[in-house]
Amino acid sequence: MFNIFYNECLGFYRNRISVFFILFFIILLFIVTFFGIIQNKIQIQSQNDAHSHIRAQWDEMDPSNPHNAAHFGTYAFKPTTILNSLDDGINSVTGVVLRLEGHKQNDVAFSEASQSLIISKFGKLKASLLFQFIIPIFLIFLSFNTYTSEISNGRLKLLIIQGNSLLKIVAAKILFLLSLGGGLLLLAILIQYLFNFIDIEFDHMLRLIVFFCSYLSYYFIIISFTVLLSLIFKNSTSALSLTIITWLLWTIFLPRTIGSFTEKLSPLATRFELNEKMNEDRSKGIDGHNPFDERKELLKDETLVKYNVDSVSQLPINFAGILMQADEEYGNKVWDKHYGELFKNLELQKRRYQLSGLINPFASLQSLSMGSAGTDLFHHLEFLYQAEQYRRYFIRTLNDEYAFGGSKTGEKGWKATNDFFRSIKDFNYIFSNFSSIFSKYFIDLFFLLLWIFMIISLIVFFSKKELVK
Repeated sequence: MFNIFYNECLGFYRNRISVFFILFFIILLFIVTFFGIIQNKIQIQSQNDAHSHIRAQWDEMDPSNPHNAAHFGTYAFKPTTILNSLDDGINSVTGVVLRLEGHKQNDVAFSEASQSLIISKFGKLKASLLFQFIIPIFLIFLSFNTYTSEISNGRLKLLIIQGNSLLKIVAAKILFLLSLGGGLLLLAILIQYLFNFIDIEFDHMLRLIVFFCSYLSYYFIIISFTVLLSLIFKNSTSALSLTIITWLLWTIFLPRTIGSFTEKLSPLATRFELNEKMNEDRSKGIDGHNPFDERKELLKDETLVKYNVDSVSQLPINFAGILMQADEEYGNKVWDKHYGELFKNLELQKRRYQLSGLINPFASLQSLSMGSAGTDLFHHLEFLYQAEQYRRYFIRTLNDEYAFGGSKTGEKGWKATNDFFRSIKDFNYIFSNFSSIFSKYFIDLFFLLLWIFMIISLIVFFSKKELVK
């Protein structure tokens, strides 16, 4: 088997066209990965600069009303990791900046697709584009006649006469082609490691390993499937045509079709409908029986009783701050109700789409690729959740200062000191360790391994069947 593998290497490197293409891919991959890393570092630095600028605004803020400061708000930046240069996932569509302010929860903004016509139409040239589309096509064209060419030139009979089984011959050819795809993958991983050596942590290494193994598994499936069709039909044209059709189904038709199907199974409310429902719940009460005016009067009575006074003007604190925080907390319940349902539906859509890996290994590959790079839906929802928790802390701190910081009811001109604004903590997004969320991707890994097992079984079966003939 080793001799066959070695001869495949010699035959490949004697073919000038094959050598040209492999060198072309090496150079292209180096350029794309290198400039992806540079652009990623620039984006990380830009986020850090923007964050420092916003923090400086708060640190240098003149004494002002905390309620006005709540409307001034702040920003939460979704961190750009060093692995985003491999696969930016949904970040280019969803955005990475979230404005945090009182009374409302905003959407993430400033996506690359919304700011660039070219990106919105054609996407961005990332290493994942090469790994998912360009390299598989290259491997398909190398694989489709690797078996039939041996039949046509009579070399297959010679190899069998020398004591090699058909299964060993096929396995050696598959492993050789897999080594080409694996070599390109390894090159990208090494470039990532070398140019991010200082920043690489254990979690990054784990993610890179998963990234590498996922693509290597997918390449094995692509190569083995092509060779299997060649083994079955013994015709290069038929094998190539069927493989290309299957590949197009995997990468274009099935993702769109299954994506639309999962959306219909778990439909999402439009942004307008969601806002209407939230505004209605906030004004009338979540259950429709607890409107704002009633809540306000109840809170007023409870506060007067608590401080043993007859009117809000006699309160030693600022009732306006208490009222605003109470309204904020009620709004949080409304947010938890509607966005909790929205997030559940999004995760349900994602998990149902993951099940399509049973008929489409490309779906499992994409899920593992974005998951290992930290740019998939699960990571995005975690960012939104942490940002919302920080927003609640941020607004509660401002409202508490307004209520209990020294002002009294009706003192609209009261101002908090600069020391108070400096004391407010920054938003610090805690990036989930991949080991803690890997269970979310078990189904993707399982389907890739299932595809590998099925294709190996079919190759073994047809190899034995061919040998009998």
